[in-house]
Amino acid sequence: MNKFHQVAALAAAAVAATLIAVPAAHAAERPSCPTPSKAEAKRARAAEADRPPRGATAIKGVRANHIPKGFTNGEVNVDKHDGVAEYGYMWTDDRSDIDRKRKLLWVRVVCWPKARTLADLRKAPLQLGTFSSDAKTATIGGRKVLTKVGDGALGPGRYAGWVERDGVMVTVMASQPLVPQLDEIIEGIRL
Repeated sequence: MNKFHQVAALAAAAVAATLIAVPAAHAAERPSCPTPSKAEAKRARAAEADRPPRGATAIKGVRANHIPKGFTNGEVNVDKHDGVAEYGYMWTDDRSDIDRKRKLLWVRVVCWPKARTLADLRKAPLQLGTFSSDAKTATIGGRKVLTKVGDGALGPGRYAGWVERDGVMVTVMASQPLVPQLDEIIEGIRL
């Protein structure tokens, strides 16, 4: 091999190494799962409400591109338990919890290393907003999700969840008045 071929081979090897390293570098820049800051965790513990509520970037590392109108309050939710870290935001209006016209939207990111498939949502050790055996598979907002009727602490409406990537789940609860917009809400969520 002459000098020209040696230089060309070294250059090709350098380019290949760069192309392989670039995706790894970008992956390192983006955390595998959005995590709250210490200030956000403190706000959640204190149950401090935002009036008016935050917008599309209420959850650091998450963008909710479709937030319906009419919310008056917002609140950060942070919880860690059983190897699970939860980080979310709840938008609400001033109506009573029992008023069926109440507007509530809750978007939550759940970091659980065992989450790989949609079926794993049923097994996730969630304390609130679990997916029981009555949850159905559907396509909403272009995503394959588990969905069920909201009940109990979540109130009336529709609850949905999916695995965004290994170890990262997203859940959305939309109260009854927001169910017609659930397609747009879910489609607009980006991590």
